[in-house]
Amino acid sequence: MMMKKAFARLFLWLSRLNFVGDVPKESIVLVAGPHTSNWDFLFMLSYAGAKDVPLSWLGKEELFKGPMGPIMRWTGGIAVDRSHPGGLVEQMAERFRDGPRMGLVITPEGTRGKREYWKSGFYRIARAADVPVVLGYIDWPNRTGGFGPSFKLTGDVTADMDRLRDLYDNVTGIRPENQTSPRLSEEDAKLGSGEPGESAAG
Repeated sequence: MMMKKAFARLFLWLSRLNFVGDVPKESIVLVAGPHTSNWDFLFMLSYAGAKDVPLSWLGKEELFKGPMGPIMRWTGGIAVDRSHPGGLVEQMAERFRDGPRMGLVITPEGTRGKREYWKSGFYRIARAADVPVVLGYIDWPNRTGGFGPSFKLTGDVTADMDRLRDLYDNVTGIRPENQTSPRLSEEDAKLGSGEPGESAAG
C-alpha cells in the first residue's frame, strides 16, 4: 500500500496538476471524467491512491493476460469477460456488501472518443450496492482536478444525471473534441415512454 501511494504521489508531482477534494471514508463508486485520453484515467487512479482510497477498476480480460497481468491486478484491476457481461452488477454489489472498503473507479464514457451516451454501469452498480458516487474530474485548461460532489443516487435518473451535468459540462478534458456530456440512454427511454425517470438499476 505504501509503495502504491509513493508511486501515486510521484506521478501527481510530475503532472504539475493541482488536485483538490476528499472522499468519504466508506466504499464508493468513483466516476472518472471526462475520459478523453489515456492520461485522465491515470491521473484519477493516482489521486485516489494518494488519498488512501483502496482502488479497484474494471478492465477487459485481455489486459490481464501475459506479463502485464500482475501489474494490472496490483493496481486494483478486475478482469471482465465482455462476451459474458451478465451478472456483473450483482457481482460487484456483493463485493461492496461483503468485502472491505473499496473505491471502484469507472469511466462511464467507456471510450476516449465522443459518443452519444454514457454507459449506465456505474449507476446500476452504485444503486445495487447502495454506495455513494463521487464525481472525479480533470479540468485540463485550468490544470486542476480531483474529487467533486459525493452523493447517493436517488433512482430518479434525470435528476441524478443533472447533478453530474452540473459538474462535467463545466470542465474540459485533455482532448475536448472527444468529450461527451453525461447522459444515459435510460433518460431518453423514459421520456419516450412518457414515464418519469425512476431507475436505471432495473
